[in-house]
Order: sequence, then structure tokens, then C-alpha cells
Amino acid sequence: MDGTENNLRLFPKKDARLYMSFMYVTFVSLLVGGLMGLLQTFVRSGRFTLPFNINYYTILTVHGVILGLVLTTFFILGFQFALMGKTVGISDKQRNAGWVSFWMMLVGTIMAAVTILVGEANVLYTFYAPLAAHPAFYIGLALVIIGSWVGAFTNFRQLYVWKKAHKGEKSPLLAFMVVINMLMWVIASLGVAIAVVVQFIPWSLGYTETINVLVSRTLFWYFGHPLVYFWLLPAYMAWYAIIPKIIGGKLFSDSLARLAFILLLMFSIPVGFHHQLTEPGIDPTWKFIQVVLTMMVVIPSLMTAFSIFATFEITGRKKGFSSLFGWFKKLPWGDVRFFAPFVGMAAFIPGGIGGIINASHQMNALVHNTIWITGHFHLTIATTVILTYFGIAYWLVPHLTGRRLTKQLNKLGIIQTIIWTVGMTIMSTAMHIQGLLGGPRRSAYSEYAGGAQVDTWIGYQLAQAIGGTILFIGILLMTYIFIKLAFFAPRGVEEFPIAAEDEDAQKTPKILENWYVWIGITIALIAFAYTIPMIDIIKHSPPGSVPFKWPIGRM
Repeated sequence: MDGTENNLRLFPKKDARLYMSFMYVTFVSLLVGGLMGLLQTFVRSGRFTLPFNINYYTILTVHGVILGLVLTTFFILGFQFALMGKTVGISDKQRNAGWVSFWMMLVGTIMAAVTILVGEANVLYTFYAPLAAHPAFYIGLALVIIGSWVGAFTNFRQLYVWKKAHKGEKSPLLAFMVVINMLMWVIASLGVAIAVVVQFIPWSLGYTETINVLVSRTLFWYFGHPLVYFWLLPAYMAWYAIIPKIIGGKLFSDSLARLAFILLLMFSIPVGFHHQLTEPGIDPTWKFIQVVLTMMVVIPSLMTAFSIFATFEITGRKKGFSSLFGWFKKLPWGDVRFFAPFVGMAAFIPGGIGGIINASHQMNALVHNTIWITGHFHLTIATTVILTYFGIAYWLVPHLTGRRLTKQLNKLGIIQTIIWTVGMTIMSTAMHIQGLLGGPRRSAYSEYAGGAQVDTWIGYQLAQAIGGTILFIGILLMTYIFIKLAFFAPRGVEEFPIAAEDEDAQKTPKILENWYVWIGITIALIAFAYTIPMIDIIKHSPPGSVPFKWPIGRM
């Protein structure tokens, strides 16, 4: 079966049902989390008070956990299961394991969500100690992580079985990318799993009186930064291997794509200290080393940008556009499957620049606890990543449900992308500027007992409310499009677009699939970056902290 035929062949219903289950949770999370975000911007504008004594930190925690952890993880696992099913296949046992993964994650999500909604876990999505939540919150998080591991090892097994049946063959690029992403996830989430199981659960149950705050935060950020790349790599998968097919082109370079993913695996984990540059108790030398390692991530990011724009130009020139930028004008701007991810790519340029600022020690000191960081987060994750996820959903959901992306839905998708871009531009820009003026993050509206500096913030907070309102309109429209694609669009076959290699493409070096080498280097880098500072942190830690259940935490 050639690639085109395989791209058009629909999944068996039993497979599609599993992949769609992850999508249903994704879009319910988008609606709930988006509503919480809208309410936050209203409260921070100073013109609105939450009804029924609802606490601001409750909606802040729901917004962060539901969008940052639940939406992303469910979308990624559903998308990646579909990629594996399409490229290397899935057996009955593997599908059953996929369901185990789904149900464990869903039960964990419900436990954590209920705990937050009843005011027992107002600890924000970073759940920093000494803020304390109900044990059910931490147990729910542990279930989500373990469920995702079941999904990861199922993906590993899928590729292993395929390789066994195709001895000497190169693994499909997208399957290779999925395994890299899940390897990174498993290695990184070990940190937060240890923190939750060893520190938070016994502490919240009262089995231990105190918690080592610095150790818990260090374990969180050992996980927290690669978490960003766990969100980003599925977008990279689409940019490298899906978008070229949508624009009528071929893969730029299989070898370059694999090398970029290997570098991201190696350099995205041992860098968590750049989130703790203002944290006392960590030797500055190790902060400097991890900042240097952070900057190494720039290399695969630039490789990705080069590869994508080279694909655009080569494809355009093959179609006969010979002028300097003629190929750019003729890209399929009217196809939402391309348009939405492209806007996401464009947003990654200022987002990446902001990331370099955040990771630089001196500049980080200026913006660290300000709403600049929130603006950066919304530019990278809520624009680059989410718009690419939407771009994927426009073809993945109808492919799974046996329906078609009609011209009308495509047009609505274009409108949705524009609405999202306008709303996010207003909100994120206002957050960046207010951050430079000293506006704090993670806080409800306050006049801080007056002051000229505080007066300069209110206009930007009103702008955030306007941007948030526009974004929520975009969420409502996206939810409508999803429902149409899932249940009401005309029956048909929507292509699962996977780009092929050029006939004369160079052979991919076998070393790029030597997992022992790349995993070994990754573990060695982590051991180098963390062993000595962790011993130092544990050896010289101040006394642990008792749980803080007030002013936020458990209300």
C-alpha cells in the first residue's frame, strides 16, 4: 500500500473510538479552562467580582491545571496514538493498554478537578509547597502521570513490534518522533512523580510533619521545563511531517528532523534551574551551567525553522514560482489546516525571544515574578502550541469520525484563527508591558494600598479583559467547529496528511536510531547537571515546612 492510499484509509472503528476519546476530553477542557481564564481577566480588571463567594485562586488553579496539564496531555496522547496507529499499527493488546491509559488519566483528572472546585486545592498548577492541597488532589495527579506512562510504554511497544517485523528498515519518522517525545516525558515526569508520591502525599495525609520546600520545587522544575517541550514536540511533528503534505510538498530532510528531536531530548531536561534563578539555596555555578544548557535548545529550534521555511520555498519553486518571494505568496493561505499552524509558527519567533530573556540571569531578575512571564506563556503555549493543535484537529477529527472538513467549516476555522490571533495579541502584549512596569503575576486584583506605579497597570489589565473576551469567543467558535466535525459534518474521507520523502533523498544514518547512545547521553547530562547540586540542596536544606492551608491552598 503506497503512502497516499494509506493516508486516505480510515481507521477501524475500535481504533478511532480510542483516539477520539482523548479528543473529547481535550475540547471539554478547552471550554472549561477557557471560561476560567475569562473570569480571571474580568477579576483583574477591577470591574468584576466573582459571585457566590467563588475564590479567585480556585479559578486560577482550574485554568492552569485544566489547560496546562489536562488539555495538552489528553490531546498529545490521542494524537500520538493516532500517529502510531497510522504508521506502525496497533494490536488488540496495545489498544487495551491505550484504554487503561485513558481511564487512569480520566479518573485522576476528575479527582483533581473536583478537589479544586470544592476549594480544597487552590495551589495553582505548579502546586508549590508549602501551599497544601487535599490528598485527593495529589493522588489524582499521580494517576494522570501513571496513566500517561502506560500510554508511553504502549507506544514504545508499538515501535518495537514494528521494528521486529521490519528488520533493517528505518522506522517511520512520525513513530520515531512520538517515541522521542514519550521518552522525554517519562524521564522528566519521574521528578514530579517522586515529589508527589514521596513528599506531597505523605505530607498531605499527615504522615510527615514537614516538607523540604526547595527539593520539591527543584523536582517540579526538573519536570516543568521539559513539560513545555512535551507540549511543543507534537507541534514540531506537524510542522516537519504534516504541513509539507498539506502544501503539496515533500519532507525536507528525514535526517535533520531526527537529529533535531534527539537534540531536544538531550537538552530539554537538565535545564530546570533557569526557572529557579531567583531561588536561594542553589549554587550559582550550577545555575550558570544549566542556563548554558538551556541556550543549547536554540540549535534544534533554529534547525526546525530552517527546515520548515526551506520546505515552503522548495515546494513553491517546484510549482513554478521563480521570483524571490513569489513562492511565499502562493502558500495555501485559505486552507485552515495550514493557516492555523503557520500563525502558531510566526508567534514562536517573539515567544522564543522572550524565552531567551527569561533564561538569562540578569534579565530574569527584572521579569521573574511579573505578569511578563504569564504573557510569554500565553504567546508560546496558548498560541504556538494551541493553534497548531487546532490545525491538526481540523483534519484529524473528521478522519477519525469519517466526516469531511467542508468549505464552510474551513472558512469558520480561518475566522477562528484570526479571532484567536487578535485576542491573544491584545492580551499577551498587555501582559508583557504590564510586567515590564512591575505588575505581579499569580495575584487577584489589588490596589496595593495605592501608589503611582500601580496606577499604570490598570489600563493594561482592562486590555487583558478585552483580549480574554475575544479569546473566549474564539473558544466558543472552536468548540462549535469540533462538534460539527465530530457529529454533524457530511460523511466522507478526510486525508491523514503524512508527507513522503523525495525519491532522491539521502539515506538516513543508522546512528540516528541508536537508542542506547542517545538515551545514554541524555542520562549522563542529567546526572552531570543535577547530582552534585541535589546532594548540596539536601545536605544544606533549612528545616522543612508545615502545610500552609491559608491564605490560599485549602480554603
